[in-house]
Amino acid sequence: MKSSLIYFLLLTAFILSCNSNHTDLKQPPNIILIFTDDQGYQDVGCYGSPDILTPNLDQMAQEGIRLTDFYAAQAVCSASRAAILTGCYPNRLGVHGAFMPNSKKGLHLNEITLAELLKPYGYRTALFGKWHLGDHPSFMPNKQGFDEYFGIPYSNDMWPLHPQQGPIFDFGPLPLYENQTIIDTLTDQSNLTTQITERSVEFIRKNKENPFFLYIAHPQPHVPLYVSDKFKGKSKRGLYGDVIMEIDWSVGEILKSLKENKLDENTLVIFTSDNGPWLNYGEHAGSALPLREGKGTALEGGQREPCIIRFPGEIPEGKVIHVPMMTIDIVPTIAEIVGAELPKNKIDGKSIWPLWTGDSDRSPHEAYYYYYHVNELHGVRYGKWKLYFPHSYRSLNGREGGKNGLPVPYDYNTIQEIELYDLDNDIAETNNVAAQHPNVVEKIKQLGSQIRLELGDALNDQLGKGNREIGTVDLGE
Repeated sequence: MKSSLIYFLLLTAFILSCNSNHTDLKQPPNIILIFTDDQGYQDVGCYGSPDILTPNLDQMAQEGIRLTDFYAAQAVCSASRAAILTGCYPNRLGVHGAFMPNSKKGLHLNEITLAELLKPYGYRTALFGKWHLGDHPSFMPNKQGFDEYFGIPYSNDMWPLHPQQGPIFDFGPLPLYENQTIIDTLTDQSNLTTQITERSVEFIRKNKENPFFLYIAHPQPHVPLYVSDKFKGKSKRGLYGDVIMEIDWSVGEILKSLKENKLDENTLVIFTSDNGPWLNYGEHAGSALPLREGKGTALEGGQREPCIIRFPGEIPEGKVIHVPMMTIDIVPTIAEIVGAELPKNKIDGKSIWPLWTGDSDRSPHEAYYYYYHVNELHGVRYGKWKLYFPHSYRSLNGREGGKNGLPVPYDYNTIQEIELYDLDNDIAETNNVAAQHPNVVEKIKQLGSQIRLELGDALNDQLGKGNREIGTVDLGE
């Protein structure tokens, strides 16, 4: 009898051990990338917003990591999106600025997007929201690795009056796509954030049995601002604050869906934005405080963004990281997490997974480079230092922005001599210390010379050896 009991206990322990080992064999992690449009550094509660409530993002930061020195790769729509999906500085790909409707250009099909990187590993892929990497059928998301697409092809203030007349900016009809088909034209975008959220929740539910990559690219808070009735008038910050509150609600719905579908422990969620606030829209723009300037500049307010990352059990909870990072690093980081092979074409990003996990506190990059306009090298971040080469940039110079959704004109300032800032002690870039640190200036100038050989610099009439062709089509075909 005793031997039978021992046998039973050993058999039970063996079965439990096998079951325990089985549950540790997770499928590849799900990836959710949430990318807003024109959101300022301060436009989240945990980044210091004085008048916008973002409880879901704040909770996400408590359950994950918050990056204080995270940068978009360029301070404008198309270029920024090219970088986060390919791991490349956008000028390497020939992507500059923002593509207009009916453009002959788009992200070259030879470039590998994050969706294309993940598909060989069994991932289902979807983009819900704004694409803005070419609106010709040759360049749309379904041609670039996405199984599902629902959203708009470019910014929500763009629509073509007539192909022969070129694009205009108006608050008129905007094409809404489902995959390759226009299913509606949007004269009112009030429910678009809700529609994107509902599509995202349904995609998560449908794909709970297999790994997925979900790219949620909210068109908001880019002007014109739209919000659903659920959040209209709810914020102390007016319509702009209402919009951010709805985006925060959307994040909460995504996280709730992960829990309901028992995917919470095996999903990486990243939240960030494409560039800083469009300041000349005033009360309809965000805030980059305490940073200098906003969208359309290589200054801190143009490219430093809120970034919150959550991955239960894989990264620390409630940790704030001050090491510089950039959107070009997202692709190689996810590739390391998944065990995916990197694109054969050269990319600029490097895995920052050890920074996220706490295994390292050192950046894998010696420096980050800030380009704007058509391949102009404006600045370099080197450790705690930010150096600007002479260039012109737009500014309100202390004036207030517009009201009721209408912009005021920018002034244009020129940096005449090299400027250097210690961002650890001067986040607002108020004190140029170039004269006090000639060795730092010389080092960064050398780094600038090196990147010019690779990527060029229009300010110096210099071509780079590493630039690749943008995708083009003949619209006459």
